[in-house]
Order: sequence, then structure tokens, then C-alpha cells
Amino acid sequence: MLKRIVFGMSLITLLLAGCASARAPGSDVLHEEVFGERESMDQSMAGAPMEAPAAEYTEGGNGYEAVNTSLTSSERIVLTNVNLGVIVADPAESMKAIGKMAEEMGGFIVSANLNQISLSNGEEVHQGTITVRVPSEQVDEAVNFIEEQSDEPVEYKNIDSQDVTREYVNLQSRLRNLQAAEEQLIEIMNDAYATEDVLSVYNELVRVQEQIEVIQGQIKYFEEASSLSAVSVDLIPEASVDPLTVAGWQPVGIARDAVQALINTLQILVNVAIWLVLFVLPVVLVIAIPLLIIIYILLRWSKRRKRKREMDAAEAEANEKLP
Repeated sequence: MLKRIVFGMSLITLLLAGCASARAPGSDVLHEEVFGERESMDQSMAGAPMEAPAAEYTEGGNGYEAVNTSLTSSERIVLTNVNLGVIVADPAESMKAIGKMAEEMGGFIVSANLNQISLSNGEEVHQGTITVRVPSEQVDEAVNFIEEQSDEPVEYKNIDSQDVTREYVNLQSRLRNLQAAEEQLIEIMNDAYATEDVLSVYNELVRVQEQIEVIQGQIKYFEEASSLSAVSVDLIPEASVDPLTVAGWQPVGIARDAVQALINTLQILVNVAIWLVLFVLPVVLVIAIPLLIIIYILLRWSKRRKRKREMDAAEAEANEKLP
């Protein structure tokens, strides 16, 4: 029995080593992405995920070995993300329209935020951001709908597509090997009698099952993210980008910059004057008044002494002239 357990554990070790060597280079990053979005996808996805191409396996000397399979262009796993910035009259209404559009397409709202900001003229306006997921085959239609929310040109539009087919197939290969290792560990644990052997196999089984769950989550993320593209939109209020207007005339170019610079300069001068009147002047008065009083007293005292000296000198001169 001990020899059988040792042989089984050695076989499992070889299988796990094969899984580690086939690990996708970006799987650590993907692990973080999985747990950030898989929960919302589990609750919001109504349709079945796209069917993934399965890798084929044959028995080999070390258990199971993956057989490379070629994927057609229609089976490629591509993740598409779109970022848009549009100028709209009412960000709140546009946010509602975009969310409704995503739901009608069979997608869902990932996040939505609406904030109130103050413009330089004191006006309070709303600006918003919304992220939705829509079916990948309808992403162009969704982008066109969002662009139609504004009469202004799009501020910016970024489309990022990433082909993760290789990583997806590698994950399937690792999953199949880990599942084979799991079955063998269960069989060995069922045949073991010694408590020490059972605990050793059980700990290894738990570790393998944890890896299986992580990889299954990554595969599910790839499948759902490739079938539903993410579209993020910044909704910019029109009031925040309105051109400067002076008496109905809209200066452009250098004239506009000059007028804006003049306004800024006058604003700085007014701010300085307010500080001088309300802060600097009272401080100066508090310090200067006692100094002025002291200086005034010293000057009067000096004049009196000078006058007394002159009077004493005149009296002495008069006394000298007397016979």
C-alpha cells in the first residue's frame, strides 16, 4: 500500500509540474481581473456563454498530454474594450439612455457615477461616467448610439482588442491535467488506511482543487468577456466646454486668449486689493500706530530741548552785553 501511495504521489507531482510549465504568462494578472468582475457577471449574465473550443488529450507516459489544436478565426477569443468621451447637454439623461440601450441589447450596467461640479462662473452642472457590457457583435452599434447622444464631435475614442486565444487554450490544458490529478488523488485517498497517508493525500487534494477553481474562474472570465465587450463613457456637460462669450461675440484664437488673460489678471488684482484692505492694512495699522505715537513724542521732546537751548543761549548772550 505504501509503495502504491508513493507511486501515486510521484505521478501527481509530474502532472502538476506539467501544469506549471504550461501556465499562461498573463495568468497572474488575469486572476486579479477574474475576482473583480466574475461576481457581477454571474448575477447579470442572462444568456449562455459562448462555447469554447475544447483541447483534445491523449494518454501519455506522465498521465495526460495536450494535443495542439488549430482554432478558426470564428473561434478566436478576443477581449474588446472601448473608451469614449462625449459632450452632452444632460449627462444624467444620457446615462439613463446608455444603460437602457445596454439592457435592450442583452448586456448590463457595470458601474455608473454622476457627480456635481462647479464651473468658473459659479454654475453647478453634472458630469457622469458609465461602463456597460454589450454583446461583442453589437459593440459598433452601441458606440454609434453613444455618439448620437451629442451634436459635438467625440472628444476621444479608444478601442482596445486583445487576442487571448493562446492563454485560453493553455488554461484548458492545465485544467484537464489538474482534474486528472484530482481523480487520482481521490482514488489514492480512498485506498489509504494510515492516518498520516490520508492527511498527506488530502492536503495535496485541497491544493489541487483550489487551483482548479482559480483556472475555472479565469476560463469563465475569458468566455464571458469575449462575448460581452466593455464600453466606458465619460459624459462631459456642454456648459463646461462652452466658448467664452462677450456681448454676443465669441472671440477665437489669440483674441480669446487675450480676453481670458485680461480677466484672469483683473481677478488677481481684485484678490490682492481685498487682501490688502482686509488683512494687510489692519495688521499694518496695529503695528504702525504705536510706532507713530512714539516717534511723535520723541520729536516733540527733541523740539522742546532745542527751543530751550536756544532760549538759554539768547539769555546768556544778553547778559554778556549788559555793562
